[in-house]
Amino acid sequence: MELVLPILPSPIGDAFIDKNQLNEVQSSYPLDTYLCNECGHLQNLDIVDPELLFRNYTYETSVSLGLVQHFKGYAESVEKKFNLQPNSLIVEIGSNDGSLLSSFRNLGMRVLGVDPAKDIAKKATLKGIKTIPEFFSEKIAKEILIENSKAKVVCANNVFAHADNIGDIVSGIKLLLDTDGVFVFEVSYVLDMIDGMVFDTIYHEHVSHHALIPLEKFFNKFGMSIFDVEKISTKGGSIRGFAQLIGAGSNEKTKRYLNMIDIENSRRVCHPEIYRDFYAKIEKSKNEVLKKTREFILSGKKVVAYGASTTATTLLYHFELQNLVSVIYDDNPLKSGLYSPGAHLPVKSSDQIYKDLPDMIVILAWQYAEVIVDKHRKYVEQGGQFLVPLPSLRTVKSFC
Repeated sequence: MELVLPILPSPIGDAFIDKNQLNEVQSSYPLDTYLCNECGHLQNLDIVDPELLFRNYTYETSVSLGLVQHFKGYAESVEKKFNLQPNSLIVEIGSNDGSLLSSFRNLGMRVLGVDPAKDIAKKATLKGIKTIPEFFSEKIAKEILIENSKAKVVCANNVFAHADNIGDIVSGIKLLLDTDGVFVFEVSYVLDMIDGMVFDTIYHEHVSHHALIPLEKFFNKFGMSIFDVEKISTKGGSIRGFAQLIGAGSNEKTKRYLNMIDIENSRRVCHPEIYRDFYAKIEKSKNEVLKKTREFILSGKKVVAYGASTTATTLLYHFELQNLVSVIYDDNPLKSGLYSPGAHLPVKSSDQIYKDLPDMIVILAWQYAEVIVDKHRKYVEQGGQFLVPLPSLRTVKSFC
């Protein structure tokens, strides 16, 4: 294992607290990211207990802009691609509030979810999407088969990044799949992370960062193989992969899958150099942002931030801005009135910008910078300016 991305430690990214908890110390945990020099897999070695991260998980898929529509299209595409028959069993690992399974159910499929977030699993079950409130494993797969047929499709979306025990998970998937069944998964894609400068997706929930070459080696150990892949835009750039049991499926490896393998080989995605170069770019951006922010503060101006998300915590701590900004604004009413993880910065509604009138706003939610700036044109017109830290530093202080 070789350290290739020494990202600075941070508290749990989404551990926002209320005012009654301000006296509590929130520990920081390592985010150092390593490359396996044997298989080329990029991963964190310091694993936070998943019971701490996911048992009381509050994030629900349906609140994310565009994700419900994304999953509707996902279900329709999979049904058509594999000619699924009515009443086929679809099992989703990490099913959250059942958004994807609802779409499969609307297409006439039987559905079953597995998710460790107890409250969310209960709510999904009450909505008619039966959800087992557990971490998926080979043991859970055996329990599912006691009362159910084999599955035509098993799905896991943004799950492989979260799980440290993916060997146990794949063993369970292999048990569940029908002979001609397909495992469909979505994961953030390493090359998109690098090309888009999306390093802030490195946080404690994400213990793995995926490329096709190491994934195929991994599946092969369990008697499975990837045969197709699609590029998708979610999570700053992801892939949707399709895998089957070796020798059981009739699907040949597609041209686009083979082309992506060629690209990964040509860019040496399993070698440390590409990550060292990526880290150098991260540090260059960090130094530019710090220089600009410190200049503002030294001139007596007020600097704040925008975006109270999990990724924002990584960016705030790695760019060492947690002691330079005084407030975080956010559009989510559930975050307003809370305090940020560790640094305990107050989170305010973005409407408060016009009352506080800060001199500069660092957009931590930089992937949504265009939407944020457009929403707050009035702030810029009144003399304020936005600083967008990534993918390269830029300021917005006029619309001329």
